[in-house]
Amino acid sequence: MRRPALLLAALLLPAGLALAQAPASAPPAETAPATPAAGNPVVARVEGIEIRLADLQAEAARLPEELRGMPPQMLFPLLLDQMITQKAIVAAARAQGLDRDAEVAARIRRAEEEALQQALITREIAPMLTEEALRARFQREAATRPAEEEIRARHILVPSEQEARAALAEARRPGADFAEVARRRSTGPGSREGGDLGFFKRGDMIPEFAEAAFAMRPGEISQNPVRTQFGWHVIRVEERRAVAPPSFEEAREGLRQTAFEEGVNATVERIRAGARVERFNLDGSAPRPPSLLDGAAPPAAAPAGPRR
Repeated sequence: MRRPALLLAALLLPAGLALAQAPASAPPAETAPATPAAGNPVVARVEGIEIRLADLQAEAARLPEELRGMPPQMLFPLLLDQMITQKAIVAAARAQGLDRDAEVAARIRRAEEEALQQALITREIAPMLTEEALRARFQREAATRPAEEEIRARHILVPSEQEARAALAEARRPGADFAEVARRRSTGPGSREGGDLGFFKRGDMIPEFAEAAFAMRPGEISQNPVRTQFGWHVIRVEERRAVAPPSFEEAREGLRQTAFEEGVNATVERIRAGARVERFNLDGSAPRPPSLLDGAAPPAAAPAGPRR
């Protein structure tokens, strides 16, 4: 079954969106490498807890890009004030014994487990999101991606079949202007523009509408009204065209999102499949092994014989 792994993958997806949406050339954010003690001075102490220059550098590396560009002489004092406040609050919480509170300890464990899950998933899928990997994926998919067809159509949308047939009869009269009929009769989007829907692909429209529209030639009006969840449509196709597949630059973000989701799902399923798992009943007891008698019913009683 795929559902448990996919459920866990879904829970991990939001945490990894930053990785999926980051520029392809930017590697995942990492903690700043350890700085030698000589170049890593203590910049503050809070209740005996040291804050070193490397801690400030690591905190700065986690900031949004627009903030990371600030000069260090402006940025670091602000970060240091923030870290001092945080350390002071943590020290006060420990002094009150909150780190030994059962609920707090459980939340700390959950946060640790979530951080470990996200770190592992990020490490596993990062190679799939590089510029080279995305270009290779694009080339594989581009080889089998045909040009996609689009049509431009107008429609008249009315709430009843009777109104639709009246509109259809008027639109089919010799010399009739479909756009003018749509402006007067249509209640749908684009009625002021003569029912013009612009160009759209088959998948852009609901199936009933798309099936009818894409079966028509330019200049053709639907033989019968088309019913959808929105009402009754009279359709006229204006143009058809083939659209070339998107370039790599146009497709990059979609490729990254797809690669990210596939990578998370594959990684979660692989790790889960390789884990040694023991299941127990909800009361903690060991589950009973399956038996050949499970679901079996006793044989029917033999009919009673004639009484003597």
